[in-house]
Amino acid sequence: MKKDVISSVDSRTRLAGHNRLELLVFGLGDDQLFGINVFKVREVIRCPKLTDVPKATSAVRGIADVRGHTITIIDLSDAIGAARMTPEAVADSFVIITEYNRAVQGFLVNSVDRIVNLSWKEVMPPPTGTNTSNFLTAVARVDGSLVEIIDVEQIFSKVVGVKDDISSDVLKEVQGIASAGSFALVVDDSQVARSQVRNTLRQMGMDAVLANNGKEAFDLLRRWADSAPEQLNRLALIVSDIEMPIMDGYALTTQIRRDPRLKGLYVILHSSLSGGFNESMIKRVGADQFIAKFHPDELARVIADALKNRPMHLAESV
Repeated sequence: MKKDVISSVDSRTRLAGHNRLELLVFGLGDDQLFGINVFKVREVIRCPKLTDVPKATSAVRGIADVRGHTITIIDLSDAIGAARMTPEAVADSFVIITEYNRAVQGFLVNSVDRIVNLSWKEVMPPPTGTNTSNFLTAVARVDGSLVEIIDVEQIFSKVVGVKDDISSDVLKEVQGIASAGSFALVVDDSQVARSQVRNTLRQMGMDAVLANNGKEAFDLLRRWADSAPEQLNRLALIVSDIEMPIMDGYALTTQIRRDPRLKGLYVILHSSLSGGFNESMIKRVGADQFIAKFHPDELARVIADALKNRPMHLAESV
C-alpha cells in the first residue's frame, strides 16, 4: 500500500457540495474492488492487536486500542456474506477507521489500493441479483474495473444493530402533529436507511414516498409541480441523505431552492456524515436542518419541530 493513500485521507474531504466524492478503494481478498467515501474515513492503519469479544457475531473480529480509544473491528468480508478472513490474512491486513452515526469503528480489509476522485453522476445504483448486492449502495467504474460501494447502514443493521422505534416518551410528544393526508419524501440510496426513516414517520402518523437518489427525487418533485400540484400541497417535508449516486443531497437541495415552484419546501439532510463541515454546507445550499443518522427519537423531534414551525411555503411560492 502506498504511504500517500494513508497520509492523504484527512486532507481530501472537501468535495461535498460539488456533487463529487472521493472513494478509498480497497480489496477483500479477491479481484473485486470495493469503495468507501473518504469523508467517512479517519485513517487507515495496519491491523492492531485484537481482543476477542465473547458472544459477538462472527463479523466482529474483536476490539482494539487505537490511540487510546477502544474500537470495534468488523471483518467487512464476513459482514457482506463473503468468506471470513483467515487468521493468517488478519495478521497482514489493514483497518479502515471510520466515523458513522456518531460512532467510530474499524473495518478489517485485505488491502488498500488508492483514492479516486469521481462525480456522483458517474456512480450508478448497484445491479440486482449478485451475492453482495444487498450490501451495496452503488457501483462505479474506475479505470475499467467495477468498484462496489458498501452500504454501511446495512452493515450496521446486521452486525451492530440499530434502534428503530421511537421511545414511548418521545412518541407521546410527536404523535398527532402531522396534518391528515400529509406525507414526507424520503430520499436515500440505502434500503435500510429508507426503511428506518419511513418507520419513524409511520409511528408519527405520516405516510412516506421513497426515492433512491437525488435525481429521482428532483424529477418526481418537478412532475408534481408540472401536473400534480395537489401532491405538493400534501408534501410536508423532505428527509434526504447526503451521499447518493447520480445526484447527492447537497445538489438536490440546491436544485430545489433554484426552482420557484419548489424553493419553499422544508428540507432535512439526514446523513451518517458528521462534523462541522455539514453545518456550513446546509447553510450554503439552503437546507433547513441537518441531523446525523440514525437516532429515531432525535429524527422524530426534528420532524415534529418542522411540522409545527415551518412556513406555509406553497401559498407563497406557487
